[in-house]
Amino acid sequence: MKSKANSPRRHYVAAMVLGTALLGSGTAVAAPAGEISPGDINQVNRYCSACWRNAHVPVDRWPDCTQEVFRRLLDRVAPAGWGQLLARESEERRELIRAIDAVKKSTIRESKRTSPLVGIVADHRQSKEERLAEDRDAVTHASSRVLSSRQQNILQRAFAGSSVHDIAREMNLTPERVSDEKYKAIRKLRDHFRSVICAAAEGA
Repeated sequence: MKSKANSPRRHYVAAMVLGTALLGSGTAVAAPAGEISPGDINQVNRYCSACWRNAHVPVDRWPDCTQEVFRRLLDRVAPAGWGQLLARESEERRELIRAIDAVKKSTIRESKRTSPLVGIVADHRQSKEERLAEDRDAVTHASSRVLSSRQQNILQRAFAGSSVHDIAREMNLTPERVSDEKYKAIRKLRDHFRSVICAAAEGA
């Protein structure tokens, strides 16, 4: 079981990835200076997926592996350096490669030790579902504390699969306003989880 100190960091990564997916369906908005750009997160996510595919990592392990890479990068690369993660001959790229290699080797070793018994596989899936449910609960709880009712409404509709234009029509807003409110909501969630991580680290 993961420690409580690691749980907020995992929720922060989950919020980052979730935010990238939501932003990808709407108008692109640049991240403020000093923050990790959604575009940078999306590029790393795609790069990791290609690495897991080439390494023949089981598809159901890709999200966990990518999440672990994000966790390592958050510890080793400053937000301002994320734009250099895929740049040739950069220290940030070397950190990305090291993180991917470490996660890949760890996953391969784990898969060799894992018993093929159906019961164990079922337990692993149950554990993964519990972690995802925990992440969703954490994001939902944080939303009720830090987001306006309009921002919560927009995110809930986006989670349900509605596009920016659908949400704009349903809420009688412009698509630009919906995209702006959605980005602000995701940024608030990131800031919230970042502060929780800092508080947990100071209390460790």
